[in-house]
Amino acid sequence: MAKRISLREFQESLVRRLADAQSAPRRDLLGLTAGGDQWLVDLGDAGEILPVPALATVPLARPWFRGLANVRGTLFGVIDLAAFCGGALTPLTGSARLVLVGARHGANCALLVGSTVGLRSPEDFEPDDTGPSPLAWIPRQVRDLHGRRWKHIDVPRLLADTTFLEAGIV
Repeated sequence: MAKRISLREFQESLVRRLADAQSAPRRDLLGLTAGGDQWLVDLGDAGEILPVPALATVPLARPWFRGLANVRGTLFGVIDLAAFCGGALTPLTGSARLVLVGARHGANCALLVGSTVGLRSPEDFEPDDTGPSPLAWIPRQVRDLHGRRWKHIDVPRLLADTTFLEAGIV
């Protein structure tokens, strides 16, 4: 027979669990794939994730600046993460997604990625011993339990990167 608890004990237990959950800082990460690489973004910086809408092309822009997306009446500049890192352009079909990374930081910017691979916990990773990245917006690289390398994107640094900001061809 199942153990019976009083309503009062249940409510006290629930209050304790809610308080613990609210006081414990969570640093969930969103996993992405782009250009054959795995990427991590802090969930707080990830913003909204959308299927790729129709993009309006922008003349005289670098190839990695894929155009403008209209998201509920707001225009977002779309940067192809794989192409920005020197890889091939991401196909706009299938599992491709837009991650609205700039909204929290006051920038209407979206990253085009090959796919999202779900939430990850920082505890699932260990530091990678490959030395620092030459790019300031990739402050660290980590390995998961299967040995795969993941690059962690620092969104504020990416949004401030001069190469990222210069999408026009002069």
